[in-house]
Amino acid sequence: MLQSMIIQAPAKVNYRLDVVGRRPNGYHDLRMIMQRVNLCDEVTLRLVAQPGIRVTCGQHGVPEGEGNIAWKAARALLELSCADQGVEIEIVKQIPVAAGLGGGSSDCAAVLLGLNELLRLGLSLERLMEIGVTLGADVPFFVFGQTALAEGIGELLTPLAKVPTAWVVLVNPNLPVSTAWVYQNLQLTQRDQLAKLPNSFENVAELCDILGNDLESVTIPAFPVIDEIKRSLVGLGASGALMSGSGPTVFGLFEDEATARKAAADLQQHHNWFLAVAETC
Repeated sequence: MLQSMIIQAPAKVNYRLDVVGRRPNGYHDLRMIMQRVNLCDEVTLRLVAQPGIRVTCGQHGVPEGEGNIAWKAARALLELSCADQGVEIEIVKQIPVAAGLGGGSSDCAAVLLGLNELLRLGLSLERLMEIGVTLGADVPFFVFGQTALAEGIGELLTPLAKVPTAWVVLVNPNLPVSTAWVYQNLQLTQRDQLAKLPNSFENVAELCDILGNDLESVTIPAFPVIDEIKRSLVGLGASGALMSGSGPTVFGLFEDEATARKAAADLQQHHNWFLAVAETC
């Protein structure tokens, strides 16, 4: 019986993030186009004889006990299992923390998917997504594993018919931004109706036509460097640039790897920012 597993947990970017409304419970109704990129955390899962859950990471800002949603994912699946054993979870972070890239949610999804296999639970993706949304709004998307239109709080997922591969330069100015703070400060504007989004995109230029993030209205006034990064990426050859999620990470979309890597190298020369070149996946 398989006792351990190593899983690559990818980051995500939002090609689109529309805030549709606010629910009485404080959650927001959203409409997003979400895309995975191959900047990945590495999650190692081990079944051990001693009951309990142990999470190790060693990254500042990442809790190692019950406060980590990877821990909560393990608890949820152990409770569904008859196995009298424990789980060790080791997370090697490559995705910046509190950056709008979904790293914690992706790690959580990796635990759900991996333990479902290690514990031989046989849960469907739909059931894992149901468990995931109780842990974090982005978790179902990472379980789903496809580029998707996400609605509701992020749990209602529809795959897109066609999306081109793109090269992505991720730039984080080393400013952790609280998602809760962003949503608390968001002023909802009245919408007559949402612009219809395509289900299919032929090329990167068509993707750039729909780029948009309502949360920039909060983060850019507070952190003007976000707008500076967007303009810099476009000036260095990106077809479009946008803040991902609640920020502060900005991504630029490029049609080819060489231009993306040249842009990243240029920015690296002049700034002490986190930079990564990735491909959509």
